[in-house]
Amino acid sequence: MKSAMLVWGGWEGHEPKQCVDIFAPLLRADGFQVEIYNTLDIYLERSKMMSYDLISQVWTDGKISIDQLKGLQETIASGVGFAGWHGGAGDSFRDCPDYQFMVGGQWVAHPGGIVDYTVNIINHTDPITHGLADFKMHSEQYYMHVDPANEVLATTTFSGEYSPWVAGTVMPVVWKRAWGKGRVFYSSLGHVAVDFNVPEACEIVRRGMHWATR
Repeated sequence: MKSAMLVWGGWEGHEPKQCVDIFAPLLRADGFQVEIYNTLDIYLERSKMMSYDLISQVWTDGKISIDQLKGLQETIASGVGFAGWHGGAGDSFRDCPDYQFMVGGQWVAHPGGIVDYTVNIINHTDPITHGLADFKMHSEQYYMHVDPANEVLATTTFSGEYSPWVAGTVMPVVWKRAWGKGRVFYSSLGHVAVDFNVPEACEIVRRGMHWATR
């Protein structure tokens, strides 16, 4: 049986516990043994960390210590997978570029706040996006600084309505990448739990977790 740990905390505006309450049951239904933590100190427990096949982090903003980060990065580099979404992984520790290097990007803006936008699937053969068509979201449209080494699976295009100077900018929404022997998955969707009522947004994260699993 595969095992997963979900770590939640940080800024409550992103509803980290509510989102974990969506994906923990989905993982269990898919045959995972799931454990949930509300502290970054779990990253200090190396032997415990190494026993999992997947780490999913839902922790916006906050601080991570050097030792906590080292524990997380070394665990993933050993082959344990990492999966996350929105600010819970893409805006976790703003003053920690080493963490951002691992994830492959960092949130910097969401022009207009809650807006209507389209997510465009650009890879129709990858297991994470296979069979999915473009879909609409009514949420934050994340503008991010991203690593060109990411393998991008879905994008969104900014209209320029709220920030005219970025009109036509195509921004990655879903990507995957490697960190050592580990797989890293990220989706910028999921500002709050209700966003996962959009079936494609929820399914992409579920599939991304499976793909990242060791």
